[in-house]
Amino acid sequence: MKPLVAIVGRPNVGKSTLFNKIIGKRVAIVEDTPGVTRDRIYADGEWLNYKFTLIDTGGIEPESEDIIAKQMRRQAELAIETAHVIVFIVDGRAGITSADEEVSDMLRRCKKPIVLVVNKVDHPKFEDTVYDFYSLGIGTPISISAEQGLGLGDMLDEIVSYFPGIDESEDSESVGIAVVGRPNVGKSSIVNALLGHERTIVSNIPGTTRDAIDSPFTWNGQDFTLIDTAGIRRKRSIEDETVERYSVIRSLAAIRRCDVALIVVDAERGLSEQDVRIAGYVHEEGKASVLIINKWDLIEKDTYTAEEFKKKMLVDLAFMSYVPMLFISAKTGQRVNRVMELANYALAQNSMRISTGKLNDIVNEAVTMNEPPISSGRRLRIYYSTQVSIKPPTFVIFVNEPELMHFSYRRYLENYIRKSFEIVATPIHLIIRKRERDGNN
Repeated sequence: MKPLVAIVGRPNVGKSTLFNKIIGKRVAIVEDTPGVTRDRIYADGEWLNYKFTLIDTGGIEPESEDIIAKQMRRQAELAIETAHVIVFIVDGRAGITSADEEVSDMLRRCKKPIVLVVNKVDHPKFEDTVYDFYSLGIGTPISISAEQGLGLGDMLDEIVSYFPGIDESEDSESVGIAVVGRPNVGKSSIVNALLGHERTIVSNIPGTTRDAIDSPFTWNGQDFTLIDTAGIRRKRSIEDETVERYSVIRSLAAIRRCDVALIVVDAERGLSEQDVRIAGYVHEEGKASVLIINKWDLIEKDTYTAEEFKKKMLVDLAFMSYVPMLFISAKTGQRVNRVMELANYALAQNSMRISTGKLNDIVNEAVTMNEPPISSGRRLRIYYSTQVSIKPPTFVIFVNEPELMHFSYRRYLENYIRKSFEIVATPIHLIIRKRERDGNN
């Protein structure tokens, strides 16, 4: 799991601008109005070969009773709890405010590495104000101008200096299984059914589970950790007073640190747009997965109901056609005994290794069956293939010109490899590289 870096601070100090500069593209909304960024935004960044996930938070206003300020404060608090390194950004033009002082008190209590960044220092007349921020007692302030890109190198050097001390392995031999999905689909009930006791609160009130809760257990002699996450909800369906939105980063962080994701869907409500987004995140992270259709006992069924349900689901999950589906009822216990069996199978598939010889035989067979199309008078030539990693299975295909690999032919090769080796329950990655010719060629 990549280290998590949270950017926190008062509203309108330039958090979103800094976030966008580091990530290299415009992701967060940037306006000169306090409180524009109300939800955590996250994206992957890289500096000096260190990869990390950056979290942009809403601003903190410790004294404000405004509901939006409360939400942003809570967001930042949760980002602080989740992050490995915290970037505390302040406004060099405005100087120290009482809110900065209260936020610094909050950050000192978290006992995590903190990088103090003084933003908007884009003119010599603001340089002297930087020294005032030593009084916050957090450390040496680093002056930057996020808008102009000044000082970002020194800031990033400081951030990544803390990474070597961070244990990214998360765990040793225990296999992490994240139970994810929208609120009120029965995630906690499934966890309790698997554990055999009431480990988490079960309620029909959406959002009962606020945090990601880890429960270690043993199945067939293997150590596992079940991660029951808070429900992920569409932003526009969350009322201002709720705290469901604050659990999104924890839920997504749980997906990132798990080995297998159980994506839980409510059989009565069917697949929603948000279910597809959650599945997409699991897919993009390269995680093994099982789609759990819960509350199946509430559905009127005939011989074809399950198959028809699967076909309907795969219309929206076409990118994830490899995922196995299991129809269960956590309430009655129907097929719950098969959940761990499938999760373990998915884990094995995610760790599958294929010999170079067999892989090249299959790729050559695929090319013989369907040659690459000619583009601008040139034809793609595939020379050699090899597997370079697992979790997920990742293959490098060496070709004459990578730009000739059309996405449709790439998808064809991926599907051919998947079908030939019967790879299910996991995404596979293809990396297309140009073959470097040696001196004899």
